[in-house]
Amino acid sequence: MSKQILVDYIPFEVSPEQINESIKNNGRLVVKGVLQRAEAKNQNGRVYPRETLMREAKKYAEIQIKERRALGELDHPDSSVVNLNNVSHNIMEMHWNGDDLLGTVEVLGTPAGNILKELFKSGIKLGISSRGLGSVEELGEADEKGTPTVKVKDDFELIAFDFVSNPSTHGAFLSPTNENKLHEGVGTRNGTCCHDCKIEDIINDIFRGD
Repeated sequence: MSKQILVDYIPFEVSPEQINESIKNNGRLVVKGVLQRAEAKNQNGRVYPRETLMREAKKYAEIQIKERRALGELDHPDSSVVNLNNVSHNIMEMHWNGDDLLGTVEVLGTPAGNILKELFKSGIKLGISSRGLGSVEELGEADEKGTPTVKVKDDFELIAFDFVSNPSTHGAFLSPTNENKLHEGVGTRNGTCCHDCKIEDIINDIFRGD
């Protein structure tokens, strides 16, 4: 089977205190959380073997992170190349905690990064995804919903980690929630329009310089 773009989402929990403290200390926004998870079936039905993910994480750290070019984009890139015009953040470090790959992410002062920062500050729910190139093999095991289990093969290559505004995988959100519950209902069926409209309003404010 030929290689394909593999995009998978993982919950990335961030507290409002982390957001506020980071910005207050140095003006930059730096967040920490889980970037990927090994040996667990995700909602796309894919399982990343720990050995494969560890190898790629080590390579990513030794090259991209060390050389400060572990860049990621905003929204759903479908390319095997990182588009510099859409770069929003940089991975500063990664480490393992059991089967969880955790990382520290710096939001950059680029146009896409400024949008990302304002979305966080406004309490918008965001997802994070790993992007890689590889092939898969079906294991023949299906869950109760009929989703088959597929294993990511050893030829997997990690490309980047990207932030997304509307993850297709349920629950894959990076969520610095607002204490006043202004955004209660975001991500639900009734809150979808409010969520999308608020994102559009924030982006328009940035372009107007508000």
